[in-house]
Amino acid sequence: MKEQEEISDRLKKYLALTEKALKKASSKKDKNKEKEANVILDMAKRYYDDALYFKGKKEFLIALCSVSYAHGWLDCGSRLGFFKVKDNKLFITEE
Repeated sequence: MKEQEEISDRLKKYLALTEKALKKASSKKDKNKEKEANVILDMAKRYYDDALYFKGKKEFLIALCSVSYAHGWLDCGSRLGFFKVKDNKLFITEE
């Protein structure tokens, strides 16, 4: 039971973090790479939505895995320059 609580707590933390990152990445796309940025954002949003779905079913471990994938897509987009973000608390950046 304690393990489920720990997973649930981490899930809440990472859902909030990824939600902020999704909003920031959506508004900070590189206009020269917009098509590619939109593909990455679409994948990140799909995994984020999956996380919410599994959270609702109380499948917290699967939800945590899904939100991790979502944030991984955002980090990839940031690192490859598809998003003009400098926030190294939300993204992996060069700085």
